Amino acid sequence: MNAFEVLRDSLFFFKRHLASIVQLCLPLVIVEALLQQVVDHASDPDSFSSVSVIVGLLVYPLYTAALILFLDARTRGEAPRTLDLLAMSARLWPRFALLTALNTLLILLGLSLYFLPGLILMVMLAFGEYLLVLRGLNPLHAMKESLWLSRGHFWRILLCILCVMTPLWLLKGATLAVYPEPQNPIVSVLIDSGHSFLQLFTSVVLFRLFMLISQLPEKRDGAV
Repeated sequence: MNAFEVLRDSLFFFKRHLASIVQLCLPLVIVEALLQQVVDHASDPDSFSSVSVIVGLLVYPLYTAALILFLDARTRGEAPRTLDLLAMSARLWPRFALLTALNTLLILLGLSLYFLPGLILMVMLAFGEYLLVLRGLNPLHAMKESLWLSRGHFWRILLCILCVMTPLWLLKGATLAVYPEPQNPIVSVLIDSGHSFLQLFTSVVLFRLFMLISQLPEKRDGAV
């Protein structure tokens, strides 16, 4: 299970189903960017805004859960309707939002402790969303199961995340260099929406890893 093969397969899937992913996720991504723009203009730019975090918790679980359900359906050869996927993601929202809040809190706490603990937690908790959506686990159980599932695959998961996120971070930096703060609100929404949408490729890559790792004999036999 080579990391670069995972990336290649994920990129092929993302390109093949790009139109469907755009239709499913992009409207909510734009709504999230618009809400964040409103919050940013209403708050002190130099202070941490808890409202901004709440906006993410409101919208991110909806389009991410819908994307995970879409990935699972397409893997099984099914083609569910966009509205059905969004309806299912809405039902999952309370648990998914709680999981996102817990993950964010732990990772931010880890990052504050000289960065490395946060990076480790980000990798080890990477499969929690898939366990919650696809296996119906509660948030705490999903986090615990992700810690177990990622054991022995830390470097492979980290490499896949960095291979996706590093170009996106560089692209975001280059975009901010071309369009520095303060930005036109429309330009800001477009940049934030585009960046958030491209980050969805990380979910595709991690889904591919999750499927491969969870099917390994030692993982499958030990699954709860």
